[in-house]
Parts: sequence; C-alpha cells; structure tokens
Amino acid sequence: RVSFEFFPPKTPAMEESLWQAITRLAPLDPAFVSVTDGAGGSTRERTHRTVKRILDETTLKPAAHLTCFGASRDGVDEVIREYWETGVRHIVSL
Repeated sequence: RVSFEFFPPKTPAMEESLWQAITRLAPLDPAFVSVTDGAGGSTRERTHRTVKRILDETTLKPAAHLTCFGASRDGVDEVIREYWETGVRHIVSL
C-alpha cells in the first residue's frame, strides 16, 4: 500500500491545485495521507485546516504532522488535544 504527503497550501490557487490532486489520488486508496507541518510548527494552522478538510470531505485517512522540536510538553499536548477533538486519530510526530 502507498501513502501520500501533502503540503498545506499558502494561497487559494495552491489550495485548488491540492484538491485537484487529492481528487485524482483518492481512487488509489492510500493507507493514509499526511499533511506536513513547518519547522517549529510554522504552518500549524494551515496544516490543521487542511487535515480537517480531508477528514470532513473525503474518505481518506489523514495523518497530521506534529513538529515537537522546540515545543513545550504542554504545547504538544494542546495540539494533540485539538486534533483529537477534530476527529484526527493519526499523527506523524517529528
């Protein structure tokens, strides 16, 4: 089985391109799809939004990246709780 990794889009045009790719790749039935998180969590909000949309609008199993380097334990716990409350059950911890 395969998985795919996506980058959270920065612009509306990039978001449209991402969703075209997701639509084309979904029939391949990947084991999961992951969405990257920038260094120090710099894209965390976009990552979270993208993972949530994949969860809500597709049958794909999203795995959110979680960058732990330089983060406090409480900060990491907070992000994990947010994902759990959203319905995300898979995290790629870095």
